[in-house]
Parts: sequence; structure tokens; C-alpha cells
Amino acid sequence: DSALNDKGNNGEDLTGGYYDAGDFVKFGFPMAFTATSLAWSVLDHQSGYTSASALDDAHKAIKWATDYFIKAHVSEFEFYGQVGQGQVDHDYWGRPEDMTMARPAYKITTSAPGSDLAAETAAALAAASLVFKTVDSAYSTTLLQHAIQLFNFANTYRGIYSNSITDANSFYKSSSYEDELVWGAAWLYRATNDNQYLSVVNELYSGIQYNDGFGWDSKKSGADVSLIFEASCDIPLLRSTLVNQWRR
Repeated sequence: DSALNDKGNNGEDLTGGYYDAGDFVKFGFPMAFTATSLAWSVLDHQSGYTSASALDDAHKAIKWATDYFIKAHVSEFEFYGQVGQGQVDHDYWGRPEDMTMARPAYKITTSAPGSDLAAETAAALAAASLVFKTVDSAYSTTLLQHAIQLFNFANTYRGIYSNSITDANSFYKSSSYEDELVWGAAWLYRATNDNQYLSVVNELYSGIQYNDGFGWDSKKSGADVSLIFEASCDIPLLRSTLVNQWRR
């Protein structure tokens, strides 16, 4: 047990979630990307997890993240995206159980937005809602409700999260938010079949610079795969663009 006193600015419970790499800051942006990727792998490769007798462990690993995201989403337009200070944590060489330094919490709001963070977390929750749909339907519904709210937050109040949570700049500085909005919209469409999310894809997709990488700061390739192979890309211009890119 460690960091059992992690709290928000108003005393909200922010225990749980994952530390970053070998350090003990909870950086929400890469944590959400990890959760989305893990949930995606379970959805599309469940037979492999089952064959390895690892499906239950995968569910627990996803839920450890999503339970934390639900706690961090303290109101419709407030989401805690980081707990702990990056450099202070990097300067500490010890066990997480022995930490005594202050662990401030940082959040995005309407006046300090973070579309990339909120949309990536929405993607994680939407993907997880599909994972738990036949496992725990009540939990799945809760996840989807938070995903819808967070995506609306991301889309309505646009901005780069690391401009609002400035401590993240030296560690997980975001280059843009458009790719996360498209990625998040693709996951919300998969979870809801609501065409409003394809409208967001249609608005923003052509403005995202092509990048064949896939990682915590680059979601376009993941969105490409999701949109073209899920047949959720029923926008002719977008489909032809994707096909041409994959042929190259």
C-alpha cells in the first residue's frame, strides 16, 4: 500500500490508479492511453487472453485504472489529470511505501481545458465499457456515462492539457489535441453507434498531420485502424483517405 492520502484540492479521494514507469507520479495522459490500449487488446483478442487464462487478470488491470478515472472525474467539467510533482518525485530515490513528500493534484476545468487528456480518458472508459458489457453491465453503463461526459468536455472546451497542467510539460507534453478528439470519437462511436461522433471525426481528421507512430502523444494511426476496420468510417472522403494511406 502506498499514496493512500492522495487527495484532490477539495479532499476528493484520488487513491488508486497507476504510477508512471519507475516513478510515482500519476500522470493521467499516458495512464489513460495505456488503459485504452489494454482494453482494445482484450476486445479484439479475447480468445488469446482466454487461452492464456489471463482474461480475469486483464479485467482487473483495466478496472484498476477505470476506477481511478471515475474518482478523478469529480464533476462534469472537472477532471484530475495528475497527482504528484514530476521533478520532486524524480529526485526521490526510495520505495513508494516510504514517500513523505507533498503530492499535489492538478485538474483541467472549463477555464483550464485539456481536450487531449479528457478525450483520451473518454476513449479508455468507452473501450472499457465494451469490455465489461457482458461481465458487469451496471459498471459498463457507469463507464460509458463518464466517457460521454468527458468527451463532451473535451470537445466543448478545447485546449492542450499540458498548457493547463504545466508540471506535465517536462514529462508528457502534448503536441496537439485533435488526434485525441478523433481517437476518442472513434471509441465513442464504437460504444454508442451515435453518428454525432463521426461528425467530430469528419471535422478534424484532415487537419491531423500523418504520423505512422502510435503512442501516448500520437493516436492517429490507432484511429485509422479503428475507423477503417470497424466499418465505422462511413464518410466517403475519410474512407478513401484511409485506404490510400494504408496502401502507401
